[in-house]
Amino acid sequence: MKPETKVTTLGRDPEANFGVVNPPVYHASTILFPTLDAIEAATKTKYKNQMRYGRYGTPTTFALQDAIAELEGGYATFAVGSGAAAIVATLMAYTKSGDHVLCADTVYAPTRRYLDVVLKRYGVETTYFDPMIGAGISALIRPNTTLCMMEAPGSLTFEMMDVPAVVAACKAKGVATALDNTWGTPIYFRPLDLGVDVSVMAGTKYVGGHSDIMMGLITVRDETVYKTMRASVDELGACTGPDDQYLALRGLRTLAVRMPRHYETGLVLAKWLKEQPEVSSVLHPALPDFPGHALWKRDFKGASGLFSFVLKPVPRAALAAMVDDLELYGMGFSWGGFESLMVPSDVRSLRTAKPWTDPGQLMRVHAGLEAPDDLIADLEKGFQRLRKVAREKA
Repeated sequence: MKPETKVTTLGRDPEANFGVVNPPVYHASTILFPTLDAIEAATKTKYKNQMRYGRYGTPTTFALQDAIAELEGGYATFAVGSGAAAIVATLMAYTKSGDHVLCADTVYAPTRRYLDVVLKRYGVETTYFDPMIGAGISALIRPNTTLCMMEAPGSLTFEMMDVPAVVAACKAKGVATALDNTWGTPIYFRPLDLGVDVSVMAGTKYVGGHSDIMMGLITVRDETVYKTMRASVDELGACTGPDDQYLALRGLRTLAVRMPRHYETGLVLAKWLKEQPEVSSVLHPALPDFPGHALWKRDFKGASGLFSFVLKPVPRAALAAMVDDLELYGMGFSWGGFESLMVPSDVRSLRTAKPWTDPGQLMRVHAGLEAPDDLIADLEKGFQRLRKVAREKA
């Protein structure tokens, strides 16, 4: 089936639920067992979709997890409390004191913080690499390297990675691979198809789609990876609540409809921004002149609504004049909902392998579901305010 069909049908079982279309919400901590044999069997054996204790899942959990696993082309999915929790569970699953991790220089900031603060404290060393390194990553692999953490495209600056080349180099030396797939979602990118072991998503973003849940989703490629991740998730207690699971399933039903709109609107905005004299660059993998565009075109079926642009240096007052009175763009640190967002970002402290030296202001944009013409009109007024104040301050 096509993804458009899968998102409307997966994780549903009306016959098992009195004909109810959507899986009901199961609130549960305690699960009762009818016999001694039954409770002993449940504690001795761990398998997918096992009713054992609320933290390990209920039918609501299993409906969501099974749907995501099918979309990602994986063996199984774990739903946890946030995207950050999904990343932590993945990093913990593959590291112990004395291990070495390879990590793309452009990963999500909390991923970097966990590596630099928590895992470093426990004796895990991290080497950050240029996301454009490709097969050259082989030279960075050490005997104690256990995991390569990737993100495609990179956070904030959207560098693309040659994922198959990196995966091949890691597999040749027995290194596990994980990739943050929040930007593309399985609608536009399936990293497990390219050999990645673990695909991580913040369900908070596009899966939920309405800026009202917190969730992380971890999808594994096979049973061996499942056992490794199962232990990590269980030990961290990183579960999510049934109400958010229900809302994630509801959001999933429209994911294949929403993603093309985000994609199309984001590209319209990116092209318009490229024409503005105050903009020095637009960072969007779907633009033909963007470095890494060929990799995006080869591996992805589309793009999300998230991208960035860089303003030429302007006084802070001019920037404030631009963003403070925007009507349709909110300033906030998430994305993937129905609403458009714009937030200034500073990546200089988040880059070590490939320093960010552009003197202009980086602006991250999320293109929501509003009419593109209205979003452009709002931006145009913002740039007019920026120009006016910039002239006054000159």
